[in-house]
Amino acid sequence: MTAFLGLPGWPGRPGSRRPPAEPAHAPRGVGHLRAADPFPVAARRALADAQLRRNLGKATTTIRAKRAAVVSELPDWEELRAAGEAIKTATMADLDRHLEQLDAAVTARGGTVHWARDAIEANNIVTALVQAAGATEVVKVKSLATDEIGLNDALAAAGIAAYETDLAELIVQLGHDRPSHVLVPAIHRNRSEIRDIFLREMNDVSPDLTDDPAALAEAARQHLRRKFLSATVGISGANFGVAETGTLCVVESEGNGRMCVTLPQTLITVMGIEKVIPSWADLGVFLQLLPRSSTGERMNPYTSMWTGVTPGDGPQSVHLVLLDNGRTAALADPVGRAALHCIRCSACLNVCPVYERTGGHAYGSVYPGPIGAVLSPQLTGIEDNASLPYASSLCGACYDVCPVKINIPELLVHLRARHVEEARRTQRLPSAEAITMAAASYVLADPGRLAAAQSASRSGRLLGRRGRITALPPPLAAWTRARDAPVPPPQTFRQWWQGHHGDDRGDRDDRGDQ
Repeated sequence: MTAFLGLPGWPGRPGSRRPPAEPAHAPRGVGHLRAADPFPVAARRALADAQLRRNLGKATTTIRAKRAAVVSELPDWEELRAAGEAIKTATMADLDRHLEQLDAAVTARGGTVHWARDAIEANNIVTALVQAAGATEVVKVKSLATDEIGLNDALAAAGIAAYETDLAELIVQLGHDRPSHVLVPAIHRNRSEIRDIFLREMNDVSPDLTDDPAALAEAARQHLRRKFLSATVGISGANFGVAETGTLCVVESEGNGRMCVTLPQTLITVMGIEKVIPSWADLGVFLQLLPRSSTGERMNPYTSMWTGVTPGDGPQSVHLVLLDNGRTAALADPVGRAALHCIRCSACLNVCPVYERTGGHAYGSVYPGPIGAVLSPQLTGIEDNASLPYASSLCGACYDVCPVKINIPELLVHLRARHVEEARRTQRLPSAEAITMAAASYVLADPGRLAAAQSASRSGRLLGRRGRITALPPPLAAWTRARDAPVPPPQTFRQWWQGHHGDDRGDRDDRGDQ
């Protein structure tokens, strides 16, 4: 495993297309993973958008209900979750071997495997492949990996137009927007907003277009049909890559993915290295877990699988780009690596009270919600997304619904601790929080100091109105900006105890033993 973690190079068969030996540290991710603003700043903007909150509340409520209904049909759901967790845990423990096996199987069946350390290398590889095919346009299947590396922007810089064919991704692209959900990128838009985007951006749409869902879907279908039929290059992600056969798998609900992976002559797949699974038997487990957890369906309407090249049938030039972009750095953390188990179902987003109120844009990454709060900081380095592990109430709902049992609350606490330790190493002066904790430790260590502090706190009663303190002076003002503070009681516990028990501090009240 040490060889895989950047010491000294990537795995792969001799002669496979991979970069030269890595530096002695595992590279961190680059691309669309770093937040422009800290989460608290971005979340405050989102909370002020009443329409956004209505859109999110309605959509997440609907998806939660659908998921709960289909999950309740399976008496062995918890056993399936445990199986998914076990497969992922075992795969991550032996990831280098499984990737080597996948590389060999894809190559043996006529495909070409490329290894990319980060977004820059991945974008360069894909751009060169499109140019080698002589194409100036590509059609794309919805892919978080390509969003992560900013592939569309890289292609545009090379004069190549990338057309998103998933309906929600198309809405985001035409709206010059960013995805805000793992499964439903345009969840922050309602039907009226989508109609306005189509009318503004689609030259071939009827001016009488209504906001009826069927009419909107038909408009998108007609708009994309010519792209499907003319494109010579398709680009996809992969939900799973089966190591034993070299088979790649994409699941989707609209059929656009099937068009993209079968019609073009060249097919390029960008897959995060954590998406590999050992065998076909393992795939059977995940094809039961994923649709129920993501779309609330018993099975995906379209499950596309391809293995290398078949002469005369489908793409004749098949490429697989295996993407690290910080994943080996996450793998090196024995606790944090559990985030790599994620199968991108989005169930954790749909139950998260924080996501439901802020939406995905506030997270500043293509991976929003609870899973983004633990995955993005690890891919980029904790300090580049330091606020995300705190974007949670730690209610545990995300853990309860995760189909592969990722203990996201545990990971959030773990990453918060890593952030604190990193801050201690890098900051010359102690933070306000550190000073506050040191002061609290000093006061609590001595009964006399604690009694004096309790007596002083009673002056806070002067700030209260109707039992609440709604505004405190700095630096405590940050607390009361979001919540009220209770008015201190008229007497401390020590005073109450002395009034009822005198000075018998060493005597134990018989009732206290019960």
